[in-house]
Amino acid sequence: MYRRSWRRLSTVAGSALGLILICSQEASAHIKWFCAFNVAGQPRGLENVLCPDFELLTTTAVLMLLCGYLVEWSFIGAALLAALNQVTSGLRADTELLMRAACGFFFVALWTKEGIILTPELTTASPVVPWVQLAIAAGLLWRQTLPFSALGIVGLFALAMYQYGVFHLMDYPIFLGVAAYLALTGLQRDFFGVRPLDILRWSAAITLMWASIEKWAYPQWTFPLFITHPGMTMGYSPEFLMRAAGMVEFTLSFALLLTSLARRAAALVLAGMFVSAVFEFGKIDAIGHAPIVAVLLAIIGDDYVGVRFTRTCLGVKESLARFDLRLSKWDFLLVPAGYCGALAGFLAIYYVLHAVLFGTKIA
Repeated sequence: MYRRSWRRLSTVAGSALGLILICSQEASAHIKWFCAFNVAGQPRGLENVLCPDFELLTTTAVLMLLCGYLVEWSFIGAALLAALNQVTSGLRADTELLMRAACGFFFVALWTKEGIILTPELTTASPVVPWVQLAIAAGLLWRQTLPFSALGIVGLFALAMYQYGVFHLMDYPIFLGVAAYLALTGLQRDFFGVRPLDILRWSAAITLMWASIEKWAYPQWTFPLFITHPGMTMGYSPEFLMRAAGMVEFTLSFALLLTSLARRAAALVLAGMFVSAVFEFGKIDAIGHAPIVAVLLAIIGDDYVGVRFTRTCLGVKESLARFDLRLSKWDFLLVPAGYCGALAGFLAIYYVLHAVLFGTKIA
């Protein structure tokens, strides 16, 4: 009986992995850096987004999350966590150094490039901005000056918001998460009991979930890339590929909010996707995504086991010794309910806010 169950699980997981590999470049490349776009333009109507393909992809995503939930609560999940903890011990020990080094590289690269506020499509003619970015990088050299670097990042984010508007900058809340992490790390404090790394993780998840909505609202922005990079389609229609890419990104991003094994596995896949996109899109993609790759690596190395979304907050050895898969129905329904709620919420916020700010139609 267990063999049949694991065979089915392996089949579903293999299908999902294939979809992830197919959609990896589309899901990880930031289209605003490579193609023409119009943030104020009319997005695809929800009647077009919520099509049979979308429903099928959503169902598949929910099933995969449930499979992951069951695996994590099993002895296999405990063994995987033990192996992951051992492999990522170096990342865990040097998370702060990793974040400081990656952010330092990022801001020095922006300083040498000039004319950019945080990301390639946010340009500026201000001669002050490059030197602010160099000062941010310099502040990352010492823990005591991390709060000043964090303040500089918030200042650049505010400048970009003033210049490009609130809606455009909702693509990048991860920069506020990085600023919070650096400030709290420098001060050696948490945020009312919330760890700095958890703030960083939530900001990454929100950033990527928001970006996935854009793939459904404006799939046509990416279509020119399919002409210049025809191999990206893998034989699928551009419309379906963008729906699938958005669903892959949203599901993996939502998983960053879940239990230890789920979020670390999702971060591992997402990091692989971002790194693989560099080979296709070059150094702009490498520089632009350096901070988020560092955040994902930090999540992969994080062995903290929280109590939310799980009842198995035991040590690995104790979990193996007390293997128990008796789940309450409410525990089992929590993850798909949260996923569907997040999906509906992000779609609603995106379309309603766009309609309010730009006068576009929702339906």
